[in-house]
Amino acid sequence: MEPQFIKDYVQTGKVLFEYRDFAWQPESNDAAAASDCAMDQGKFWQYHDTLFRNQKGENTGGFSRDRLKQMAQDLGLDTAKFNQCLDSNQHANDVKNSSDSAVAQGFPGTPAFLLNGQKYTFTNYAALKQALDAAIAKP
Repeated sequence: MEPQFIKDYVQTGKVLFEYRDFAWQPESNDAAAASDCAMDQGKFWQYHDTLFRNQKGENTGGFSRDRLKQMAQDLGLDTAKFNQCLDSNQHANDVKNSSDSAVAQGFPGTPAFLLNGQKYTFTNYAALKQALDAAIAKP
């Protein structure tokens, strides 16, 4: 539902979208940190999209460090910088802080949204659209 959400609400300026990590297992932590390493090179969304297209299940090797590095190479990132960033755990604390913040705010999992101070989780675009349209319509 993300591409449609971006098109309908973010690109039109109707909502501000802030993406946060909510990692809870070794591979999801590494994938989130790798996304931040890609962000350092201006390629967060491209890397993010690559990760979502290449999911293979939790902690099954789909997001091993070698595979994360291969994805960076396939996207044309500066692999020396990317690999150093990932291997040094440069963004590990950023991922942990983001995930800890989500837990502290009471979010149960992903995807989760905060709309005008109200927490929501949605499993389909129609429900998200209905909540967004109602929030936008409020004076």
